[in-house]
Amino acid sequence: MKKDINFHPVTGVKLAIARELVDGQEEWAVYMINLNMIELNTVMITSKGYGLIDGEQRKTSVLRHMIQEVGSQSIAKIEPIDPGVFVLNNEFWVSYYILDQVFDKKFIFTEGSMDPSNVRMIPELGLEGVLHR
Repeated sequence: MKKDINFHPVTGVKLAIARELVDGQEEWAVYMINLNMIELNTVMITSKGYGLIDGEQRKTSVLRHMIQEVGSQSIAKIEPIDPGVFVLNNEFWVSYYILDQVFDKKFIFTEGSMDPSNVRMIPELGLEGVLHR
């Protein structure tokens, strides 16, 4: 049971939503940045969007991803993301192992966090976007 697992605080891991030009088209994607000096193993990520659009409750499908290993001080592209869901809260639940210890954290890009005024250069990616710590 989850309540019986001793989860340790997450450090050195960030999520970012960033844009890049691909064949002349702007594309947005979600990235995981591992700043730790050790690799992350069996990385599991669930993502979903939820919130109000025109006063009506909306939610996206839940997507699940598994990345076997994210190397030390490296990045992993998790999924493309449609800018149409930026009006929603976008939640990413990240779990991974370092050695035999489980780490777990929920990252939420709240509605409005993807406003163009919040977009900055993300040095680790070399792309512009919004960084969640």
